[in-house]
Amino acid sequence: MSRRKFDEMSDYDSSRDRKRRRTDVVEIEDRLESLIIRVGEKSTSSLESNLEGLASVLEADINNYKSKILKILIDCAVKMPEKTTIYTTLVGLLNAKNYNFGGEFVDMMAKKLKEALKACMWKTARYVLRFFSDLVNCHVISTNSLLQLLHTFLDTARDDNSPQVRSDTYVYAVLSCLPWVGRELYEKKEQDLERLLKHIEIYVRKRSRKHVPGLRVWRSDRPHPQEEYLDCLWAQICKLRSDMWQEKHIARPYVAFDSILCEALQHNIPQITLPPHHQDNTYPFPWVVFRLFDYTDCPEGPVLPGAHSIERYLIEEHLHNIVKEYHLERKQCAAVLLDFPLKHKIPLEYMIVEVVLAELFHLPGPRYIEICYGSLLIELCKLQPATMPQVLAQAVELLFDRIDTMNVCCFDRFVNWFAYHLSNFQFKWSWDDWLDAAQLDPSHPRAKFISEVLLKAMRLSYRQRIAEVVPEQFDCFVPQKPEPVYKFSVDSTADLPGTDTAHRLEGVVRAKGSPSEVVGALAELPNPLRESDDTDPPYNPLQIQVFVQTLLHLGSKSFSHAFAGISKFLKVFEALVGTHEEAQMLVLREMHEVWSTHQQMMVMLVDKFLRTQIVSCASVANWVFSKEMVPEFTKNYIWEILHGTIRKMNKHVNRLQREVNEARERRAGNDSDDTSDSDDEERAQQQQQQQRPRPSEEEIERMEEKLEAAQADQKNLFLIIFQRFIMILSEHLVRCDTDGRDFNTHWYRWTVGRLHQIFMMHNTQVERYSQTLSTLLFTQDLDPHILDAFNQFVALRS
Repeated sequence: MSRRKFDEMSDYDSSRDRKRRRTDVVEIEDRLESLIIRVGEKSTSSLESNLEGLASVLEADINNYKSKILKILIDCAVKMPEKTTIYTTLVGLLNAKNYNFGGEFVDMMAKKLKEALKACMWKTARYVLRFFSDLVNCHVISTNSLLQLLHTFLDTARDDNSPQVRSDTYVYAVLSCLPWVGRELYEKKEQDLERLLKHIEIYVRKRSRKHVPGLRVWRSDRPHPQEEYLDCLWAQICKLRSDMWQEKHIARPYVAFDSILCEALQHNIPQITLPPHHQDNTYPFPWVVFRLFDYTDCPEGPVLPGAHSIERYLIEEHLHNIVKEYHLERKQCAAVLLDFPLKHKIPLEYMIVEVVLAELFHLPGPRYIEICYGSLLIELCKLQPATMPQVLAQAVELLFDRIDTMNVCCFDRFVNWFAYHLSNFQFKWSWDDWLDAAQLDPSHPRAKFISEVLLKAMRLSYRQRIAEVVPEQFDCFVPQKPEPVYKFSVDSTADLPGTDTAHRLEGVVRAKGSPSEVVGALAELPNPLRESDDTDPPYNPLQIQVFVQTLLHLGSKSFSHAFAGISKFLKVFEALVGTHEEAQMLVLREMHEVWSTHQQMMVMLVDKFLRTQIVSCASVANWVFSKEMVPEFTKNYIWEILHGTIRKMNKHVNRLQREVNEARERRAGNDSDDTSDSDDEERAQQQQQQQRPRPSEEEIERMEEKLEAAQADQKNLFLIIFQRFIMILSEHLVRCDTDGRDFNTHWYRWTVGRLHQIFMMHNTQVERYSQTLSTLLFTQDLDPHILDAFNQFVALRS
């Protein structure tokens, strides 16, 4: 064999050996990751023996795979908080066997904490602090070191130059780790623990609570007090202290290894300096703890933990984490919730329903889209048909009983969820229990709830079906038949101006006439705004009335027919309406006249008008607050339209902002940076950006001008909405004061509730203009009843 051939074969063999070795390394790392992640799952062996065995396996591999093992353990500590005590025990066992490994783990966790605080990843920071706390129980970290870190967190409470939400976030992190380490600190450092608690107590007492009314699901504290999250957790910690720091929920596997762990040397947490507050920092919004059930609502069986027991907090947090982990897979989420550990010791169905409804009714907004919670509750009913439907029905009854004082945001979500839920169960419900609502004022919350639920249910079914499932006494609530009203129909009076033209226009459209032919047919109509031959009005209201009425009448067969007609005759709309706000509002008025009995059609048509730029967002806002819409003002669909309009404007501004940012990056040449560490998806995006031409300064300036114009429109939209709210509420308060009547009517509560809703649902966008709103509209001379809504909104971030 030639020397060259021999060398080639040797190179081939060594290359193959390297690949094999690399494959073996990956396989071992994957096996280690699987073992670590799955520890604590159901097994034929005890948890203690599994932990002992895993610790031995990891100790044997530490020299070769230390960095991988450290990374996996840190990821598990942060991403699997429900298994905190399992992983702290594992780290404790490894520390007892290998002190240097324990030290490296503590250092890397401290680094993780610093990174989380700097990046405003508050939940990650809280879980790291909790892990550190539990490592004290495993004799990995010294108590003095932990106490020093906790006091560092609490020092934020003395910082008067940062917002309260920052201090709240740090204090909450400290409180939330005390259930794990409280007993240990009480036994070994009682005076230091009391000093820590005194520090927290002083802060909790002095903090502002202006934000709380805007975050309550109900205005009333009966039957359950609605506590702000920090106040509630503080009360639970105080109860835990009075119980000598004994709790019954946290599994503590390290107790079995105490003889091993107590021999280990302990580490100190590296010095951590908290990053200072910056105006760009984002902090979690405060919230009010949702309470629906108490122990009297649950039948015989396990007792529901009290509102101030630490077990209530620990179980609810665990359930919330399960929803977060599995919310994209409703079937798996329902199964994991129902397979909750310690499920035989608590009324699990009641606690699950309360937690899911707490997520749904969370303010300012739920974490996930509303349908997520609706579909999850249906899966829970399917998996647990013997108990879950009854518990959910009991929850609905309790919600209905307390609906008189329910927050308007939550009222809307309750309507949407309940209609959706009924549609999955053939609309069967004990309607007879609610017959008294038929005698109430139509604007009473109970009457309005039933009315709105049936309207939503009709969207998911059809009118006749809804009319059949409710009792006769509910005829007042059954929606009208959704039919168009065409005022130029043959049956209507021929004296109406434009009737003949409307009939001719019908023929042109049916004959598939062009937009120019339609404009020609409308040209013969006189302009009521023309006062003399010399004046030239900006638009012809009669032409708009005839065209919109006729087009919507001919397209009344379905949504698709209506949309197709609008798209086909877009040029006609441009010619007749243009950019004149009065003309745009006239289009909306005529649409409402045609489809006043079909709310969903109106919602869809307004959306179509906005997308095709036939009407502007400002025109829609002015139309909603116009005198013609007063009878509709408290109906849900009107606010569905307004919120849809605001969202459309917000999306437009966000898209332009994104485009400007991308253009600046491409101009700066960021796309040419080294991409070797990027993942495949990022690299593909960067390569795609590289293929796009680098924008010039002039192009970026034009884009920025477009963005500024859009932001001006957005600000103007909010100014219009809030100005109109202030006007109608001020008029109502003055009128009631003059007449000597109580201002606190159903109309007033609905209207103030809608004002709160605008602040809550669009808080990120409104916050940009809060200074302008404070200067121009929400001034100190405004009635306190109206000003409170703005002050509560501002307090969310203060």
